[in-house]
Amino acid sequence: MNPPVLSPASSPGSLLREVARLYTRAQRVVADCCRTTSTQCHLLTELARSGPLPLSELGQRLSLEKSWVSRAVEAMAARGLVTKEPNPSDARSWLVTLTADGVRTVHELNHTLDAHADQLLDRLGERNRAAIENSLLLLLQALRDDQAANCCLPPPEAQDTKDKPSCC
Repeated sequence: MNPPVLSPASSPGSLLREVARLYTRAQRVVADCCRTTSTQCHLLTELARSGPLPLSELGQRLSLEKSWVSRAVEAMAARGLVTKEPNPSDARSWLVTLTADGVRTVHELNHTLDAHADQLLDRLGERNRAAIENSLLLLLQALRDDQAANCCLPPPEAQDTKDKPSCC
């Protein structure tokens, strides 16, 4: 049975959700070739973006349950992708850090996922690809300014955040 097709009259919200759903599904399949689960992929990518993080903050940033994060970190530590050491600034928590193998895995993962994205965009033709890339830049800026997209992330040091309400 074929899935229902969105009509041209579909709302922009439903189109965006469908694109996000299908793209996420495809990226999960592609990430499997790098021997990472979806959760591990998210954790590795976040650690590469931010540097070492306490285990609890890593889970908060990705809106993942502590038990999921803990199991994934243990599995990645067993593979030598991360280290988990006592946090020097909080003796009650663990600090998770990428190892050299973890950094290589993130680079491999990024290369594989970027190649998949390029392959998809190449199907659109040069003119449509340029339009999509421009639209994605606009959407990225809107998401960076969106409170829900940034929920539970530490505020940037450079910005005054005392007047911004927290969502957490």
